[in-house]
Amino acid sequence: MFPNVLEVARALIKERVRAGETVIDATMGNGNDTLFLAQLVQESGRVIAFDIQPLAMEKTKERLVREGVADRVEMRLVSHEEIQSLQERVGAIMFNLGYLPGGDKEITTQAASTIRAIESGLKLLRPGGIMTVMIYWGHSAGQVEKDAVESFCQMLSQMDYLVLKYQYINQQNQAPFLLAVERRGE
Repeated sequence: MFPNVLEVARALIKERVRAGETVIDATMGNGNDTLFLAQLVQESGRVIAFDIQPLAMEKTKERLVREGVADRVEMRLVSHEEIQSLQERVGAIMFNLGYLPGGDKEITTQAASTIRAIESGLKLLRPGGIMTVMIYWGHSAGQVEKDAVESFCQMLSQMDYLVLKYQYINQQNQAPFLLAVERRGE
């Protein structure tokens, strides 16, 4: 069987990120990607994780403490737009758009702030670094966000970035898909 979209995102990141690097989880959620990234960068690395919901931060912190990697993660209770405040180069950035699984489905990522976060994040990627964007669009704000993110990524210069879309095209109910953006060498 083909790997699911999340497995592909993680495989792409795993082959590019090095131990000791700084990486970003732009949408912390329940902490699954935060944990994956913390394990990947190992003890000498750092993860900066963003979310606007206290519930996301609580669940993520519990998971990280349980797994013994909480000291590698800096959690920020702010919008992913605040990626713009960072200055350092990063090896990877992960986004999972939509709403917090198990949380309030009315609180979702929004097209305008997501585009600003992606744009800021791309400037931080080191050459060879990767950004993955999981697009969950089976909710009211999701279609608008999907269209905006795809349009933005299609306009990125092929001289600077390679953009991959991984999607099952015969699935019902707006199956999630992956956009992966790799920063080309300088």
